[in-house]
Amino acid sequence: MRKLLLLSVAAIALSAAAPSNAQEIKQGGSMTVTYKDDVSTLDPAIGYDWQNWSMIKSLFDGLMDYEPGTTQLRPELAESYEISEDGTVFTFKLREGVKFHNGRELTAEDVKYSIERVVNPETQSPGAGFFGSIKGFEEASAGEAAGLSGIIVEDPYTIRFELSRPDATFLHVLALNFAHVVPKEEVEKYGADFGKHPVGSGAFRLAEWTLGQRLVFERFKDYWNIGAPKLDQIIFEVGQEPVVALLRLQNGEVDVPGDGIPPAKFIEAMNDPELKDLIIQGGQLHTGYLAMNTKIPPFDKVEVRRAVNMAINKDRIVRIINGRAVPANQPLPPTMPGYAEDYEGYPYDPEAAKALLAEAGVADGFETELYVMNTDPQPRIAQAIQQDLKAIGINASIKSLAQANVIAAGGEEDQAPMIWSGGMAWIADFPDPSNFYGPILGCEGAVPGGWNWSWYCNEELDAMAKEADAMVDPAQAEERIALWRDIYLKIMEDAPWAPIFNEERFTIRSARIGGDDSLFVDPVHIPVNYDEVYAKDVQ
Repeated sequence: MRKLLLLSVAAIALSAAAPSNAQEIKQGGSMTVTYKDDVSTLDPAIGYDWQNWSMIKSLFDGLMDYEPGTTQLRPELAESYEISEDGTVFTFKLREGVKFHNGRELTAEDVKYSIERVVNPETQSPGAGFFGSIKGFEEASAGEAAGLSGIIVEDPYTIRFELSRPDATFLHVLALNFAHVVPKEEVEKYGADFGKHPVGSGAFRLAEWTLGQRLVFERFKDYWNIGAPKLDQIIFEVGQEPVVALLRLQNGEVDVPGDGIPPAKFIEAMNDPELKDLIIQGGQLHTGYLAMNTKIPPFDKVEVRRAVNMAINKDRIVRIINGRAVPANQPLPPTMPGYAEDYEGYPYDPEAAKALLAEAGVADGFETELYVMNTDPQPRIAQAIQQDLKAIGINASIKSLAQANVIAAGGEEDQAPMIWSGGMAWIADFPDPSNFYGPILGCEGAVPGGWNWSWYCNEELDAMAKEADAMVDPAQAEERIALWRDIYLKIMEDAPWAPIFNEERFTIRSARIGGDDSLFVDPVHIPVNYDEVYAKDVQ
């Protein structure tokens, strides 16, 4: 066994995001964040959209996390861990004295319960597939076993994971929301409503949730990480149109418009001398795509899916969002390892697309539906896609719904023929090419409630993916990335997606809220790392 001893979380958390003038940070104050739509759930086993992602991370903790504003792993509930030489056994020593919001101490049994709950098919967690390398996963995910044989509690503060194969991503997996720890008694108390009554061990606790109006988070005074969070309270106001939210920020009523700068106001905001210094730009591992449900005819024919890829004018769509993206031609974004720089993708060629439809036996076109999130600019992008499809004979009626409803439709095998992913598009859970596969393109994600909205399952590619993630030796790094590159190029041959663009992130904060810019375009705590930001006006 080789032991990897890491710095204490408290030391890292307090130093990583601290500004140069640390004296100005004082405990206290509040922040107001707005969203157009209500939050669907705060259950870490279920929540999987950008809106609730960082909220959940502030209510719950896991064994691992990332240094604030970065993609560098650090321990959280774990004090230290050991990894066997063959990469199949991970042993974690937990912190002692960590409390849940209900006052009970968190132990290794809670870690085991929480991960087994995610894998249990009754939970219908979209994150179940992330734990596929743990021994006993197949039996547990099929409902044939009550738990995972590969999770062993050695004592209240020691837990061991035995994997059926080496997994180069396993530490990243344990930093996901799906691995966050929940108390069994609270889950059993609330049942399916646990997501509305979340109890974790995170820096904040839920103090109020008035559906359709607001949520209030309060600082958890017994939080194990002394000095975090900085704020005493966060108020999330929902039902706020993005344009109104921006005006309220200008009036000093809002600190962060959670839906970002509305496209209709983007150029105006960028040129406003009072706003431009409050705008933060950051890169992200993002791909916006059109998913085609391969289980619903005629999208079960590869020629039809390739035709859709060739029908869409991506440059025009990028103009709709004021050039805040670059056209995409493959699932991986350009800055992700494994991106194929020499791959040109499908050209924009409506006539060739028509020929492919004829080859598929639908020369006269067909009727279908295109699901889209109802927040601007997503409906306008969907309309542009609709126009492009109509030009080759595909008549797509648009179903513009709240984000949660689109996600729910995508998780049903026979409901949504096409989904424009905008507003819900894939931003990497962790900086590794495998993350763009399992949950959204792999067989394990093509399950009820999952995020593989194309319901695409290629068992040959699944085997290649497992082979790639078994390469834990650093000497195999280049070989592993090359294998992932081949996987994504084969996916493009099958064309379950039409990749549209890779988007940059722009956000804005009020002048009274402090913290390093990276906290507001945090690559993991999307969109904001609430634990680390602070109020400047605390006396």
